[in-house]
Amino acid sequence: MRRSRLRLFKWTSMTISLLGVLMIIATVLVLLYIGVERISSTISTNVDKGSLYDEFAQLQKEYQDLEIDYESTKKVIYGMGDKDLMEKYVNAEIKLVEAKSALDDVESALSTNKPIPEIKNRLQTANLKLKEARDSLASLKALI
Repeated sequence: MRRSRLRLFKWTSMTISLLGVLMIIATVLVLLYIGVERISSTISTNVDKGSLYDEFAQLQKEYQDLEIDYESTKKVIYGMGDKDLMEKYVNAEIKLVEAKSALDDVESALSTNKPIPEIKNRLQTANLKLKEARDSLASLKALI
C-alpha cells in the first residue's frame, strides 16, 4: 500500500510539474507572438506613413511650381493694367491660398501622428485644392 501511494504521489507531482512547464512555455509563446505582432504592426504603419510623406512631398513640389507660375502670371496681368483681369487673378490666387492651407493641414496631421485614414483624406483634399488652383490659373492664362 505504501508503494502504491508513493507511486501515485510521484506520478501526480511529475504531472503537475510537466503541466507547469507547459504553461510557462505557452505563456512565453503567447508573449512572443504579441511582441512580434506589435513590431510588425509598427513597421507596417511606418511604411504606410513613409508613402504618405512621399505623396505630401510631391504635392508640396507641385504647389511650389504652381506658386512660381502664379507669380509670373501676376507680373504679366498687372503689367497690362486691366482691372477685370486683376480681379480674376485675385480670385484665382484665393484658390492657391486654399491649396496652401490644405497642405498645411496635411503637414499638421503628419507631425501629430494622426491616423492614416485621416491623413489620406487630408491629402485628397489638398490634391483637389491644387487641381482647382491649377485650373483657375489655366483659365486665367486663356484670357491673356
